[in-house]
Amino acid sequence: MANYEIKARNLAELYKEAAEKFGDRPAFATRNENKVFEPVSFKELYEMGVALATAFIDLGIEQREHVCLFADNRFEWILVDYGIQLCGAVDVPRGTDVTDGDIQYIVPHSDAKVVIVENQMVLDKILKNKSKLPNIKHIIIMDKNTKAPEGILHLYNLLEKGKKLREQGDRRVEERMANIKEDDLFTLIYTSGTTGAPKGVMLMHKNMISQVKNLPRNIKLSPEDRVLSILPIWHIFERMFEMLSISRGLCTYYTNVRNVREDMTIVKPTFMASAPRIWESVYQGILSRVESAPPIRKALFNAAYFCSKKFKGGIRFLTFRELDTTGRNPILSLFLGIYQLINVIIFAIPNLLLDIIVLSKIRAATGGKLKGSVSGGGALPLHVDEFFNNIGIPVLEGYGMTETCPVIAVRTYKKLVPGTVGPLYPETQLRLIDINTGEIIYTTEPGGPKRRGVKGEIHVKGPQVMKGYYKNPEATEKVLKDGWMNTGDLGMMTFNNCLKIVGRSKETVVLLGGENVEPVPIENKLLESPLIHQCMVVGQDKKFLCALIVPSLEQFKDYGSTYEELAKNEEVLKILRNEVKRLVSGEAGFKSFERIVDIRLLPKPFEVGDELTNLFKIKRHVVTEKYKDLIEEMYK
Repeated sequence: MANYEIKARNLAELYKEAAEKFGDRPAFATRNENKVFEPVSFKELYEMGVALATAFIDLGIEQREHVCLFADNRFEWILVDYGIQLCGAVDVPRGTDVTDGDIQYIVPHSDAKVVIVENQMVLDKILKNKSKLPNIKHIIIMDKNTKAPEGILHLYNLLEKGKKLREQGDRRVEERMANIKEDDLFTLIYTSGTTGAPKGVMLMHKNMISQVKNLPRNIKLSPEDRVLSILPIWHIFERMFEMLSISRGLCTYYTNVRNVREDMTIVKPTFMASAPRIWESVYQGILSRVESAPPIRKALFNAAYFCSKKFKGGIRFLTFRELDTTGRNPILSLFLGIYQLINVIIFAIPNLLLDIIVLSKIRAATGGKLKGSVSGGGALPLHVDEFFNNIGIPVLEGYGMTETCPVIAVRTYKKLVPGTVGPLYPETQLRLIDINTGEIIYTTEPGGPKRRGVKGEIHVKGPQVMKGYYKNPEATEKVLKDGWMNTGDLGMMTFNNCLKIVGRSKETVVLLGGENVEPVPIENKLLESPLIHQCMVVGQDKKFLCALIVPSLEQFKDYGSTYEELAKNEEVLKILRNEVKRLVSGEAGFKSFERIVDIRLLPKPFEVGDELTNLFKIKRHVVTEKYKDLIEEMYK
């Protein structure tokens, strides 16, 4: 896990270094109308970035000035990022789904004087709120096919102006780059968190450079690899992936939700960043197709998966990659090892044959070349996790947050332990704190306690930790003390030396009887059911737990064609009550106070920008407020 040898101290230097090292190799590619991806080389991108930075300087953008950037995944996004970084400024990014509330809060709070928007739709949002943005001097539109209205600047006009200034000998960019410090901000990201108002996370150049340098050695990335970009580009997880790709000379292909399946077969990606929701969707899709397949194909799939599960489960156990939270007895481990060795021997050949006949065709849906994907932004349900690792698509689940730029821990191929987020990222220190006593349960610090398999609140320290929240010292002080970041998550160190996330201290439901309940494991269990599309456990300050359920339209199509119809159907409610009772039971390992006493069905699914964040985390406070009458009804 040695550091990757790069000399860059900031992102501007990283971009320059990549242009010199990888030159004419493709850096980013965008799909045209003919479904062909058109690449731009590292050298071309850097030269365009320098020209744009020159135009930004000429426009009056100062060193360390904040610039709002509202756009989604596309080549112009990374071009603008190059321009902002190379002129020593700081971007304040957000997607095109930015709301009026976001605009009215983020633009003034960030002190931005320039706003860059993707297209006419986002421009209209800005103009609609213009009266509440008194500091804005310039608005720039980036879409090549959109004509800039009067008073609005166009990105490509600025680019041409910058090129002419460079031809005339303008070298102000070089001066700016020489003055960028390691602890200067490179971005100010306003979190779309699950609770409260957005906070501006201040991330420094040295935060991102540490992430790029510290990529574990056995997650090998080379210029021959191809990366598909699907997650929101303004989010730090996807952005870190783009910086990794630039540093290693990979080509990043921009796609979107509409085209992702088709683009996978065109690009044949070898690596990508992903979110749990993507894998859950693919998993449900596979199961639905298997369920509706002819009996022979269905039987073949079940046989192939059974053999793969037995064979790969045995391999995982024998290579110490089976989840261990208790520290198994050596004698028990010996007998289990013999049993798993027998499984490996028995199922080796059937697994090989059925993999070629059945599972390879499933992998072909991802392009057939996927060596791995890092899943982040939320917990990957264990059954989904094991499924993809069993069928030959390694999912390297990671863990982090915007405030840690983002990676705290990530699985590697050698430490691929399903149910965990892998070992700590290099140079990262960890403390697990008992939330009741404040006692340190586990720490990486020399001589400190090392209690494995015990749950505690996760506190981390390392070069990836943010500078703080912009203009919010009170919020900063709550989570950051002596360099230690309180993540608000609960975890434990396993006996495999991996971190396992077990819940969230801030999501913990405290019942009237004083019992602390983690809703996420219960919700993950409910989501194993094909009958349940989405759900949220409730019960804060109540005697017992209840749940809000979004039923599966596909599974209940005989009962109604819309969510509204299903929500009113008593038979659907009865079926789901029985399903919830079956899943969350004593037989399934749940305590009496963790069981769901009642449920209600919702008339619409949770959606990004409303009940969900951009990485599909539930905004619990939003759901609770929206359905407060429905929740109270369950407790009458």
